[in-house]
Amino acid sequence: MASTKATALDAWCAANGRALLRFDYSGHGASTGRFEEGTLTRWLEESLAVFRAATAGPQILVGSSMGGYLALLVARELALTNATASLAGMILIAPAVDFTEALMWDRASSPAREAIMRDGQWLRPTPYASEPYPITRALIEDGRRHLLLGGAIRTYAPTRILQGMLDEDVPYGHVQKLVEHIVADPVTLTLVKDGDHRLSRPQDLAILIGAIDAMD
Repeated sequence: MASTKATALDAWCAANGRALLRFDYSGHGASTGRFEEGTLTRWLEESLAVFRAATAGPQILVGSSMGGYLALLVARELALTNATASLAGMILIAPAVDFTEALMWDRASSPAREAIMRDGQWLRPTPYASEPYPITRALIEDGRRHLLLGGAIRTYAPTRILQGMLDEDVPYGHVQKLVEHIVADPVTLTLVKDGDHRLSRPQDLAILIGAIDAMD
């Protein structure tokens, strides 16, 4: 919630009389907990709790990377309780749909897979933190309960996806595959030719804010 995108969006909402709720999943950012104890099931439950507690009319969900994937999972859960009317729109930035399987397990080396299965975790180097991320067996196995790309995907609201074509973490081909799986809902994909995974430059933030503003 202290990221460049989140703080820029917070400032824009404040200046334009918009309500905004931002939060960190457990084990992330300002939240307590340990990352290695997290699973998609846990982070999805947290997302739903925050969304349901804060909902006062239809909301626009904004999620980046794993947050974009969780936004899609939130929409699926809301549909199970006929609560999709609470969704006004969805903005997904480099959505890492099915990342535990397609972007972690499938791309992991044999030694990394062996460490996950044998030791319960593998320390994955990352350019976004000084310490490697512990990728746990629980995260991988739990992730298989939440895969979306095996069938049709619904967002239940107008959806705009922003994707950098230089993104090495979530390749734009992966996001194009997501778009192909979204049925019955309007979706627009904006490819930023020189954009990276974060899409946090001033010109990227302008695209993000413009996408939200266009949903009114």
